Amino acid sequence: MEQKQLKRVDLIFEWDEKNTPIQVLDKTLQKTPDAIILEMIDSGLKGRGGAGFPTGLKWKFTRNEDSEVKYVICNADEGEPGTFKDREILDRVPEKIFTGMAICAYVIGAKEGYIYLRAEYNFLLKSLQQKLDKFNQQLKERQIDFSIYLRSGSGAYVCGEESALFESMEGKRGEPRNKPPYPTVAGYNSKPTVINNVETLVYTCEICRMGAEKFKALGTSDSRGSKVFSVSGDTTKPGIYELELGMPLKDFIDEFGDDDAKAVQVGGASGHCVPRKKFNDTIIGFEGIPTGGSMMIFNSSRSMYNVLHDYLEFFTEESCGQCTPCRVGCQQLLKGIEAVKKGERPPTYLEDLKKLTLTMKIAAKCGLGQSVANPFISIVDNFKEEIIY
Repeated sequence: MEQKQLKRVDLIFEWDEKNTPIQVLDKTLQKTPDAIILEMIDSGLKGRGGAGFPTGLKWKFTRNEDSEVKYVICNADEGEPGTFKDREILDRVPEKIFTGMAICAYVIGAKEGYIYLRAEYNFLLKSLQQKLDKFNQQLKERQIDFSIYLRSGSGAYVCGEESALFESMEGKRGEPRNKPPYPTVAGYNSKPTVINNVETLVYTCEICRMGAEKFKALGTSDSRGSKVFSVSGDTTKPGIYELELGMPLKDFIDEFGDDDAKAVQVGGASGHCVPRKKFNDTIIGFEGIPTGGSMMIFNSSRSMYNVLHDYLEFFTEESCGQCTPCRVGCQQLLKGIEAVKKGERPPTYLEDLKKLTLTMKIAAKCGLGQSVANPFISIVDNFKEEIIY
């Protein structure tokens, strides 16, 4: 398997005075929409929210829809525990996000764009609005028929799921929709919609600035480019770092661990918990373990039972309650590990709970319930003794 040594990159927060975001937009709009789509596809850029859908294909599918009204939405509902990179991007280089949205709008034929901001980030609203007003004015001066607006969420984790986000924006209860249809066909207001997360939109701006060849020279054949990671937990270097994709987890731990790391939660509460014995064999990327950016390091002083318990409390609280597998499943998993810990259930009951998570993975309506199996199975399989005793 192709690997890359851990290497720091500086694309996201870099500011090129000779190629400012608005200048990148001017240059890019000289190309045809089809040419831009081909460049995105050639770059290999996949969604940086964790799911990894090819960005160029998403734009292409939306462009091909026959509709007079289309939308571009930036998903800035950064609710995954342990992730705080988008907050920094929104604060430091929002112009790159705006530019990515404007390029996308040109490609698909949209006249309106929206940034759906996590409620806990409302302290950024004033600054964002000022910068957005300036950008919208620049678009107006160029006679570009596209405007971007801000929308604030209400603090629901499930609204990070794209269709629940649409429901919230439409003034409804934030609950996931059935799929299909997908957003490229029927998204916001049931119109064709491109929804990308903050980081993905910045990388579209960077690809248009530097070219697809330079971007895909970073990372591996399965995981092109770089990624911004939020590093927290038992680490000597907490913070935000942009690194090439495709690196072994061992390299990451050597750089950021505290010499006593026993596990890394890759991808936040809904991600996978990787134990020390698997550090060498785990690749951070789409060919290994993809991540939205959260990297939480735990050392030997931490109880993995407590970690799992916290995650299940979080999922139980944040489940929208719409579908039974998630609503009831999260509650039963939490009660189940508590019963095993107290000795009210035998250790073998953990196997029954694992089967429940697999059922949830198949039957839950959205990614919240479907992803509970990731932390549950990885922690139970690798740290069972900490749950039993």
